[in-house]
Amino acid sequence: MKNLYLSGKFFLLFGGVIGLFMLSFPFYFLFPVAQTALVISLALTLVEFLMIFGKGINVKCKRSFPKVLSLGDKNIIRLKLQNNSNYKLDTTIIDELPAQLQRRDFSIDTVLEKQDEKEITYDITPIERGEYSFGNINIFISTFLGLIQRRLQLGKEEMVPVYPSIIQMKYFSLKAFDQTSHQQGIKKMRRIGQSYEFEQIKNYVQGDDFRSINWKASSKRNSLMVNQFQDERSQQVYCLLDKSRVMRMPFNGMSLMDYAINSCLVIANVTLQKHDKAGLISFSDKIGTTLKAERSQNQLNKILLSLYNEKERKKEANYEILYHASRKLIKGRSLIFLFTNFESVYGMERVLPILRRINNLHLLVVIFFKNTEVEAFSKEEATSTQEIYHKTIAQQFIYEKQQMVQILRQYGIQTILTSPEDLSMNTVNKYLELKSRGLI
Repeated sequence: MKNLYLSGKFFLLFGGVIGLFMLSFPFYFLFPVAQTALVISLALTLVEFLMIFGKGINVKCKRSFPKVLSLGDKNIIRLKLQNNSNYKLDTTIIDELPAQLQRRDFSIDTVLEKQDEKEITYDITPIERGEYSFGNINIFISTFLGLIQRRLQLGKEEMVPVYPSIIQMKYFSLKAFDQTSHQQGIKKMRRIGQSYEFEQIKNYVQGDDFRSINWKASSKRNSLMVNQFQDERSQQVYCLLDKSRVMRMPFNGMSLMDYAINSCLVIANVTLQKHDKAGLISFSDKIGTTLKAERSQNQLNKILLSLYNEKERKKEANYEILYHASRKLIKGRSLIFLFTNFESVYGMERVLPILRRINNLHLLVVIFFKNTEVEAFSKEEATSTQEIYHKTIAQQFIYEKQQMVQILRQYGIQTILTSPEDLSMNTVNKYLELKSRGLI
């Protein structure tokens, strides 16, 4: 009987019967009506009980999902239902979702015709890396009467890991290599200069460098032709991931570090597909993961596994250790993306001398984050003196962020100030821009 559940219709029906019995005290003529209603209600309940607990009920359900889930993205979960019974069934499906999702109101209502198959999909958005355990699939079935329900526990407990966003990695890879895309997002940068390996001769289009015109080919074709060059290859690109307490700030349920981790995977994939070498160094108060920049077949998998295992630390970042580690580990001039966050000009100026030293040896791109909540608050209308004061502080905070960008650029350090949701797009755009300008 532990799988027997009473529905709302059951309580309404028998509540009405009880009401008839109560009314039969002052109105005795209602007593036979109440008795008849009770018998009919019991009969209907018994009929439905025999139908849904009989041997003719045969319902199956199977859950399917990707081998790994992507952090911060909508991942599709599929439930395949089969009703091999001879009855039409009303069903309520409650899938036991992983505890990390903290969803307590998940349910799906659907109708299964007799001898019917149906696929139901829903999505989940993981906001933490790690192992996610799905439990049983609870299906509550009832007939058209809907007085009682039978619980069927189908499926099995399954575990799936949540990795840095593979969905974003594939998406930005396609956008970066889409020659005809004009959608908002990844920008196709025009090359400047001729310091690259010759690739082909093509027709001149507006915006091409006049210095690349091939006059001999133009005279033969009677139209302007230009030389096209390939980007230099096998250059080193490193992602330096700050995992100190400044990266613990949350945004839409995820920490800034998790956004940076997703972006590291995206830029590493684009780098490898551009035939450059990708590497990774994580740091906080001490050096964490160190992966030398390579272009081997399993390099992306190494980076993915390393990012999956990264943990935030509560201590301050030690940039002195980072500098000495970069001198030791990074051989030759490289492009370095530093994912960090600065909340004040003072905090940035403390590490500026070290950033300048790294930039003297390599091409450094410092990436830090806008505080979108503060920006949204600063645009709200102030209705009191206290709100005016708070808005002034918020605007001062925004101004300091812009000031940090200007200071870094004064010292020749490439900078990206971005919102967390645009991090991957802006990072890929910067990489393509630097490649096109021949700076790496």
